[in-house]
Amino acid sequence: MDTKDVFIAKRVAQEFKDGDFVNLGIGIPTLVGNYIPKGVRVFFHSENGFTHIGPMPNSEEDIDRELINASDQFVTILPGGAFFDSAVSFGIIRGGHLAATVLGGLQVDQEGNLANWRMPGKKTVGMGGGMDLAVGAKRVIIAMEHTNKGEPKIVKKCNVPLTGLKCVDLIVTEKAVMAVTSQGLVLKEIAPGVTVEQVRAATEADFTVDPDLKIISVE
Repeated sequence: MDTKDVFIAKRVAQEFKDGDFVNLGIGIPTLVGNYIPKGVRVFFHSENGFTHIGPMPNSEEDIDRELINASDQFVTILPGGAFFDSAVSFGIIRGGHLAATVLGGLQVDQEGNLANWRMPGKKTVGMGGGMDLAVGAKRVIIAMEHTNKGEPKIVKKCNVPLTGLKCVDLIVTEKAVMAVTSQGLVLKEIAPGVTVEQVRAATEADFTVDPDLKIISVE
């Protein structure tokens, strides 16, 4: 498992409050459920039709082959979980009942626009529930690596097909935590050993630095 991905997932897991109802997208977001801080209960929703997703199975014996998340990964379900059809699942999303969703990103721009489903010229099966989640959840958190093969993913303007307009609230990468505000992007935290100058070099978008800039802390 990529240590950068785990670092990002651990930092995202600090964003939730006890009792939050949260959807996790595919990729790095699926790891977040493994790192919820002790004492915090988060109820995870999967758009393929159930709630109360638990940690991923620890062993073959723990696997129930009928239980997969939106990434086709085996998952567990906690006591109190419920199963439902797609109409109910998307009713939960579109009805504004999710406190947050955590999505991956191909690009996020300085206006909070999100592109996360298709790169031109690349084969894809579609965006799934991403568009619904981007506009239906009360808070949209993007968990992604800061760059792709050295190219910035936090850009001035997305140039690949969008998933949602001005929908992103927070970006968490292995280098930084940035908030999307009405005044633009604000660098809130940087990873240990990373400088603001290094974040600027890896970021195309304009951003300001929070006067109370912190170092990302994860266990």
